[in-house]
Parts: sequence; C-alpha cells; structure tokens
Amino acid sequence: MPTNQLRQLRVVLVGGTGFIGPHLAAQLLRMGHRVIVYHRGEHEPALPYGIEHVHSPLAARPVTRFPAELTSLACDVVVAMHLVGEEDARSLADAFRGIARRVVALSSGDVYRAYGLLRGTEEGAPEPTPLTEESPLRSKLYPYRGGAGGPFDPEKYDKILAEREISRHPDLPATILRLPVVYGPGDYMHRFFPTVKRIDDGRPAILLDEHLAAWRWTHGYVENVAHAIALAVDREKSAGRIYNVGEPRTPTVADRVRQIAAAIGWKGRVVTLPAAELPPYLVVPLRFEQSLEYDTTRLRRELGYEEPVSKEEALRRTIAWERANPPAQIDPAQFDYAAEDLAIEKRDAEPHSASSPSGRGSG
Repeated sequence: MPTNQLRQLRVVLVGGTGFIGPHLAAQLLRMGHRVIVYHRGEHEPALPYGIEHVHSPLAARPVTRFPAELTSLACDVVVAMHLVGEEDARSLADAFRGIARRVVALSSGDVYRAYGLLRGTEEGAPEPTPLTEESPLRSKLYPYRGGAGGPFDPEKYDKILAEREISRHPDLPATILRLPVVYGPGDYMHRFFPTVKRIDDGRPAILLDEHLAAWRWTHGYVENVAHAIALAVDREKSAGRIYNVGEPRTPTVADRVRQIAAAIGWKGRVVTLPAAELPPYLVVPLRFEQSLEYDTTRLRRELGYEEPVSKEEALRRTIAWERANPPAQIDPAQFDYAAEDLAIEKRDAEPHSASSPSGRGSG
C-alpha cells in the first residue's frame, strides 16, 4: 500500500526512461501507485510489469505539447522529470491545470547564487554553506548560454525560470526538488570513471588541484534520489514546498576519491598540487572557494527521508557498473600518466613536501 495515502495515486511521469526515471517508476509502483510514463518510445528501459506507457514524438525535450491520450483523464500527480526552462514549465502547467491535483518538478542546485560564484558569472564573497532552500538564487539567468549543447538547449535552459513558472499556479500546487550531482549505474556523465580507471590501471597516486581537493559538492546515489522524489509524490504535505536532495554529509573531493579507493581496496596516495604544477588537463577553471554543499535537513525532517541504499553499497554498485560500461570514447590525452608521474616526482623531490600544511603528497 502507499506509505502515506489511503488510496492509490495516478501518477504521470513526463519523461522517466532515462537515468532516474526507471528507479522512480519502480518505487512508486511498490508504494501501490498507478504509474504512467510519457516518452517518445525510442527506447524501452527495463521497467516493472504494470507500468503504463504513452508514446508520442511530442515528448522530445523540451516537452511543450501533450497528446489527448495523456490529458483526457484526471491524474493525481504529474512529475516533471526534465524541465528545461520557462516555456516547457508553462506548457506543462497549462496542460495539467484542472487535470492533475499537484505537480512535482525536478530542479537543480545550479539555481543558487553559489553556483554562479563558482562559475564566475556572479560577483562577491562566497555564500555560506551548507546552502538551504532559502539561500540566494543567481541574479544572472541562462548560466550555460554560449556553451556546447548537451541533453538540453543551453540557450533556453534555466531552472530558476522553470521553478518560477511551475510554482505560480494556485490550482496546481508544486513541489520543487533541487537535485545534487546524481551518480550510479547508468550515469551518462561517468563521473567516477576517471578515478576508477586510474586505480584499475595501477596508478600509485591520483593527482588533484589542491583547491579542488578541498572543495565540496553534494552528491546523491540514483536510487536514493529516486526515493526522495517518490516521497514527494506520495506525501500530500510536500505541496508548495522546496527541498534540497542529497547525501547527509558532503565530503571533500579528496575524501570522495579516498572513499572510492577504499571500496576498491587501493592503497595509493592522493596527491594535491597547485594548478601551476599540474598537467593542464587536470586544471579546472572554477572558483573553488565557493562550496556547493546542500543542507537536506528539511527533506529529512518533513518527509522522513532516509537513504535506502548505504554509501558503501552505492559505491560498490557504481564502481562495478563503471568497470562493465566504460565510456564509448576515452580520450588518452586525459590520462597522460607520464605527465602525472613527472608532476609527482617534482613534488616529492621538494624538501618536506609530504608534511606541508596544504596536504601535498598526503596519502
């Protein structure tokens, strides 16, 4: 039976066949809800028996049109899995007002001013962290304009505009979930692959920019993130609320690398160096004095959220998937071990480098 409802909910997922969607659909089904997934039908992931599908070419992102088959019957909750910006948020609200009782919209921590400070599009002192749901948002819109395309159009993408539009309709109360970095099996970004590859290649040390090493960015394992979304769908009291989603404690990048290393059993060193001493491909031009650590207290307190998958199990599953599913293309220039060895040798040759306050050469 549903965890917090006396009746079955009819839930429409707009999108839902990608990275997070199949886990969400499965969890909602286990809660006892009826789940309809609206997508193009170009690929069918392994979804549990009982999930319903509505296929349409109109489901291409950004989704601005919905077939009558989807909107002809009332539903309880519509989940906007892939809002891009103002246009598709308005279209979804217009399509489901008077049809759905609530909407749950997936947003991102990139709405915060801290994200603009990190990328250099905002000016001023770093924001205090961890970031709460009341932390200031970016003043500069369209953070990716002029950049390369990806799963979204950088000229139209802005979750701030999507949040504003989806939240302004009293007759369709919205729950906003600001997601962290999501990792796990199926991660098309392969975020942990560079670390796993270096360990599997027998590297004695992993090099990090000293500022990046001390930086924090909240992550969430894919099934745990799906659980947070499922709770927001299931629990009526989430209506009108904004929640940060992510791990309870955010480690530094260096500590996250060490956690991956421990899961594999690697005994090498994590070596931190100034950017000027690193091979250029290891230098990331961001303002790492600004952390992107999120406070998830509200989600845990109001919705009773706890991670169903432990950190240790999440890492084990992710490492196994990365090993079995490496990226289709691996740029060897990003793994120039001769250049990395030279940088480490120069650092190790300096007097007292292993015990320097910056942690350079630390294990």
